[in-house]
Amino acid sequence: MSYYTFEACRVSGDGNAIFPAEIIIDDEEEVLIYRKPKLIGAKETRVKFGAIGSITVDKHILFADIIIETRGGREIVAQGFTRDDADRIKQLVGE
Repeated sequence: MSYYTFEACRVSGDGNAIFPAEIIIDDEEEVLIYRKPKLIGAKETRVKFGAIGSITVDKHILFADIIIETRGGREIVAQGFTRDDADRIKQLVGE
């Protein structure tokens, strides 16, 4: 079983200072989970690999944003990840 967790950088300035966003990839279930913690609880979005239409990595000077578009037209924007983590996420999902 392969399970990968990537956490956004707290200093990225994208609302991650207190509650950093996470992307979790579960190879066994073939699912990508975007998790955005809040003061109470968290917002979690699960996307099966087969439902992912495209993944775009928007690289900035220090950090990168990951844009996940589903085949149903939904868009998830995860901000503040390291450039290496963003590339690794894209690679793991198979894009």
